[in-house]
Amino acid sequence: MDNQKKLITPRVIIQILFFIVLIPFLPLLVSWRWNWWEAWAYSLLSVLSFVVSRLFVARRHPDLIAERARYMQHENAQAWDKQLAPLMGMAGILVLLVAGLDELLDWSPSFSLPVKIIALVLIVGGYTLSSYALIENRFFSGMVRLQTDRGQQVVSSGPYRWIRHPGYAGALLVYLGTPLFLDSTLAYLPTLFTIGLCIIRTAMEDRFLQEELEGFGDYAKQVRFRLFPGIW
Repeated sequence: MDNQKKLITPRVIIQILFFIVLIPFLPLLVSWRWNWWEAWAYSLLSVLSFVVSRLFVARRHPDLIAERARYMQHENAQAWDKQLAPLMGMAGILVLLVAGLDELLDWSPSFSLPVKIIALVLIVGGYTLSSYALIENRFFSGMVRLQTDRGQQVVSSGPYRWIRHPGYAGALLVYLGTPLFLDSTLAYLPTLFTIGLCIIRTAMEDRFLQEELEGFGDYAKQVRFRLFPGIW
């Protein structure tokens, strides 16, 4: 109980409200189009994905909740990730900001319903894959670091049987589907930048784990692909 109280600090509450409640609704807040059903669906899916995945994690790996609550506070986090992780976060926010402005100012034409259905499948699939990875991996930290304090080991179960970084792969699916679902061609500009950052972070994290985490090199020989099965 004392550990739970330590986790529920004003800082953590503000982070949750900002990143989990405010940011998903950014397209609606920027456009002020409250009848925009796609934005409502996207926002509610984002919040639902977060809540459901954290409920499962809290039951299976309660120490992971504590690990992720200390985001950007780990002294042994890799210096490059202290720059890259926040940059990815800001780029993701920019995608939603541009989508909201696009709707407000009517810059881009609307996509057809079949395209939006495909986009919705990508978003749901992405959230599902990322949540599966989070639930399966007790060491799914918000920062790249060697978690010697938590006895970090290689995880090769669940989605890690297919690709080495399913959390990032799920995020990529969400990135790809979001501009289509929110009718914003212009949002693909920050989206492509975000995807580029995600690929760079995946490559650097993978190299770090192969060099520092015992057994990861052998795992990488068995599961060959980082993000894209059959490609990379």
